[in-house]
Amino acid sequence: MKKLSIITVTFNAEQTLERTLRSVSSQSYPDIEHIIVDGKSTDSTIDLVHKYENDKLKWISEPDNGLYDAMNKGIKMATGNYLCFLNAGDTFFAEDTVELIMLSNSSADIIYGETAIVDNNGTFLHMRRLKAPEKLTWKSFKQGMLVCHQAFIVRREITEPYDLRYHFSSDFEWSIRMLKKSETIINTNHILINYLNKGMTTTNRKESLKERYRIMVKHYGQLSTFFHHLWFIVRLVIK
Repeated sequence: MKKLSIITVTFNAEQTLERTLRSVSSQSYPDIEHIIVDGKSTDSTIDLVHKYENDKLKWISEPDNGLYDAMNKGIKMATGNYLCFLNAGDTFFAEDTVELIMLSNSSADIIYGETAIVDNNGTFLHMRRLKAPEKLTWKSFKQGMLVCHQAFIVRREITEPYDLRYHFSSDFEWSIRMLKKSETIINTNHILINYLNKGMTTTNRKESLKERYRIMVKHYGQLSTFFHHLWFIVRLVIK
């Protein structure tokens, strides 16, 4: 039986973490480890971790150098066959979601699916604006991040660290790299994740777009990036 390592990065997440802990602990699939990488929270985040502590949960709480540094720590701590990154406040779509993920393949490099957007009460709002393509390759992300990072499950043996030069879009760049390395990519054709609608500040959105442009130039070239990024900006404005 293959193990799934679920990595959750937290900092002062007392308002959102419990729903994630509860979702992971209620999964029907038995071979799971849940890794909490906390950035030395000053609220009751760690109290919640203690509340749900069990032999499948590992955690650390120490200062870090940002989100992607913490995610790299989680990768180093993981012992599972596959990795899933689940934010505080996000949940699996159903209690048998991990079972569906882990039994949907034999030796896939990447497994992916759809994402539902929910509010603070966990109430469904709408499906993610970008629909996961039927077939996914590294070139698919020319159109933007078509698969939510939380619904993008990667075999641990092929994983590499996140590039800390990117502060807002390193998950985008990491996903492209992982796709380039992958031979077998499986679409579950199921909703995998309930993603908490947190929103994003205008400042971070602009910085994220700048980073994505550099990332796309790196992987797809200057000319291709110009036209695809122009459409990405137009699409964002329309939204």
